[in-house]
Amino acid sequence: MKSRFSIAFFVLIGFLLLNTTVTSAQSLSEFLFGQTVKNFPEKKLDKSSKEYLDSLIVNTSLEEKIGQLFFIPAEGEFTNRDDRSFKQLEEMVQKHHVGGIIFMHGDIYGQAIMTNKLQRMAKFPLWISQDMEYGAAMRVSGTTRFTPAMGVAASGDKRNAFMIGKITAIEAKALGVHQIYAPVLDVNNNPDNPVINVRSFSGDPQIVSDFGTAFMQGVQSEGMVATAKHFPGHGDTDVDSHSDLPVVDYDYNRLDSLELIPFRAAIDGGIQSVMSAHIAFPNLNTNEFLPGTLDSVILGSILTDSLKFDGMVVTDGLEMKGITSKYSPGRAAVRALNAGADIMLISPDVFTAINEVQKAVEKGEITEERINKSFAKLMLWKQQYGLFDGENQVEIDELDTKINTAFHEAEARRIARESVTLLKNEKNLLPLLPSKYPEIMVVSVADDRSGRTGSDFVRELRDYHPDVSFHIYDERTSEVDKRRILNKADDVDLIIIGSFLHLKNGQTVHLNSEQQYFLDNLIKSRKPTLLVSFGNPYVLSDLSNTDAHVLGWHNSSHQVHGVVPALFGASKISAKLPIEIPGLYSLGTGLEMDHSTLRFGEPEEVNLDHEKLFEVDRIINNAIKDSVFPGAVVGIVKDGVLAYNRGYGYQDYAKTEAVRDTDVYDLASITKVMATTTAAMKLVDRGELKLDDPVAKYIKEFKTPEKKEITIRDLLLHQSGLPAFRVYVDSLKSRGQIVEAIKNEPLIYETGTQYIYSDLGMILLGEIIHEISGLRLDRFMRNEFYFPLNMYSTFFNPHRNSSWLVSRIAPTEIDTVFDRGVVKARAHDERAYFMDGVAGHAGLFSSAIDMAKFSTMLLNGGVYSGKQYLKPETIQLFTSKQSELNERGLGFDRKSPSGFSTAGQLASENAFGHTGFTGTSIWIDPDKNMAVILLTNRTYPYRSYGKRISEIRAKVADAAYSAITN
Repeated sequence: MKSRFSIAFFVLIGFLLLNTTVTSAQSLSEFLFGQTVKNFPEKKLDKSSKEYLDSLIVNTSLEEKIGQLFFIPAEGEFTNRDDRSFKQLEEMVQKHHVGGIIFMHGDIYGQAIMTNKLQRMAKFPLWISQDMEYGAAMRVSGTTRFTPAMGVAASGDKRNAFMIGKITAIEAKALGVHQIYAPVLDVNNNPDNPVINVRSFSGDPQIVSDFGTAFMQGVQSEGMVATAKHFPGHGDTDVDSHSDLPVVDYDYNRLDSLELIPFRAAIDGGIQSVMSAHIAFPNLNTNEFLPGTLDSVILGSILTDSLKFDGMVVTDGLEMKGITSKYSPGRAAVRALNAGADIMLISPDVFTAINEVQKAVEKGEITEERINKSFAKLMLWKQQYGLFDGENQVEIDELDTKINTAFHEAEARRIARESVTLLKNEKNLLPLLPSKYPEIMVVSVADDRSGRTGSDFVRELRDYHPDVSFHIYDERTSEVDKRRILNKADDVDLIIIGSFLHLKNGQTVHLNSEQQYFLDNLIKSRKPTLLVSFGNPYVLSDLSNTDAHVLGWHNSSHQVHGVVPALFGASKISAKLPIEIPGLYSLGTGLEMDHSTLRFGEPEEVNLDHEKLFEVDRIINNAIKDSVFPGAVVGIVKDGVLAYNRGYGYQDYAKTEAVRDTDVYDLASITKVMATTTAAMKLVDRGELKLDDPVAKYIKEFKTPEKKEITIRDLLLHQSGLPAFRVYVDSLKSRGQIVEAIKNEPLIYETGTQYIYSDLGMILLGEIIHEISGLRLDRFMRNEFYFPLNMYSTFFNPHRNSSWLVSRIAPTEIDTVFDRGVVKARAHDERAYFMDGVAGHAGLFSSAIDMAKFSTMLLNGGVYSGKQYLKPETIQLFTSKQSELNERGLGFDRKSPSGFSTAGQLASENAFGHTGFTGTSIWIDPDKNMAVILLTNRTYPYRSYGKRISEIRAKVADAAYSAITN
């Protein structure tokens, strides 16, 4: 009995030991014997070692190895776990062990979360890849979108390609991506190519080499893998490999002298991956007619042997008709592997393909060593890039610090601006002047039915022009619509045709017959016409007789924002065409145009730190809280860009009307420089006024012994001897009476011996301008400056000139002295008020936007939108130190060299400008090419308010200067 029990006991123990793990055995020993048995663990390999890599090759099954060579598509968006598409992904990753994912379309968080889910379920870490030719935004919404390659090459700056590669890699890496399928190294030397087009850098192989290599270097600088495509070149075809198999009848010598040049440069530069093209080259492989992806001559003899490439070869999508029209999924994979491809991208039937590759190995059609070679390459990548060392989880909390940053956006906008290409500009149509073309008509030509195409373009145009009508010619357009558009063309001053035509599978690169017929009729209106292409550049050849040709390269917000300012001279144009447009433009063509108009932009565009500008918000909001003023507008101009323009608070303390950045304020004494002094500068330029002219030449009352020596210069320097001001209006209520009183006002000191800031002298100068020009100051400035400068919100007496402005004007005071009540849209200064609102010292109203335009004109040496308004030497004369008595210029105040200045402590010593009693200021700094504008109504409701306004002016200026990053 005892013997049988012993036998049974040991049988049970043996059974348990055979069916337990080491850990279970440990537990069993403790249970049976009450003691711990020391285990001797297996040796763990360093996952970064060669031994670990070798162990993967030895210990991984053939089926798993084959599975690793397939990359399958996934959508980077929210997907329920029960969704069929998710279940299919789950099966492919867990059962068939695919080696990687190529994400198609999605959003930032959707792709990040999907990546994390897929990585967690994978036995082998997944290699994540994605098409990102023009930034991560090619596939992931919310990321940074860049100019297409051809536009980048047009900029002429290889650093742009490098930065696009670098920023794309930063954002891709943050999303968990390891490999980018870019750059495109195809030479687009065939204008009828229906698939490459603007995806190529150029029709010149050297330009493609230079820019493609720079892009690659940018990607690799962030530890990412770039992929050169589409080998050996997809540029000289007129068939889209997505829809059919293109055939190129060139021999090796031709390829070697053109198509292979960029690939050779990339390989010499260290490219790690190459993507094959589904194109047949019958003159290279005379034995068999094969797509390049399946051709060992292409991938073996040429790529590996001739070009010495030993990196990863990735197929183009195997679902494309260039493959599927002739090969089954399994046959395609087998042929591709035998040809030299390592990674099978987007097989239309992965399950079947894996099985057929395995059968091919078993039959000896393909060797296991061949499978091992590609498997080892991929495993080495995964090892080198640390995929075996962690969980490969995207850090969700860090995405908003690495993607679409202010710097990335600023770079994208800059490159977009630099890509704008001007090829034709007959009659100097550009830069567009609203004063020359008061009414513009935009016709958006689209090949869709959305009814929205081109709306962003028009919206941006309206920021620079007040009267732009919009019409869409697309697939919905009826005959009635066409007639309406053609009839409207007769009534406008300029027609802009926006081409938003994009290449589609099976579509020609040219206009179709209906589009051509309609546009030809539109151009026959004999109105000036401007053609802007936001896509296919070759469309220009279909409309060669328009007056101006501009290339914007793509219908994206950045490209639109880059093109529109350029049309108005608000950004420099210097790009050169990187292709030939047959019969029209040769490679390298490009006209240049200077930046001479104010552009609306963002701080980073001009090296201002937007985060540091939050200090401006804090200063203004605290001042509003302390009732220094009820509201304000701050504008900061740098390098010709209104980079900061914000409205704060309310128009009054009732707090019912919020201040907008377009609101208009009474400038008070800024009138002296933005009207009177500027008018005097214009007359000096014309030779109609001389600074040393005696005032008596124009005002007979000054022909007295004590006044006859007073000059125009004395009035501008506030050293005439006239008092600072006189009330007058307690008894004098008309313009004529006030002016007459000033003419006869006794001097209070000897001319030229003192500085006393005087309203009276500037009032007289305004009258002198009227006498010389024959126009009152308001009309003179409107004709000569405000209207042609597009200063749409700048008026004397805005309540008379523009009723729509009144609601946008902040009140300046509740007047209880002269019974004017709430003073709004009328001059706050009493003398100006009773002088019909027009005086040389006060009365002008304006917005920060208009003041920014005025500042830009002065900073440009008197040039705006290509037109010279003032001579640069005149500006220099009036704004530089001109008196021994003070630091002022002629009319303009200047920063004090020591002590407090409302220009701030950080402004340069050459800063000039002026302040206004109502709480306004403008400071212009030529050394830093910058202007700081502050508009408030600190005198509301009573002028006793706002005592701290000088302090606020200086703080705002210093905050603006502190934001400069270089």
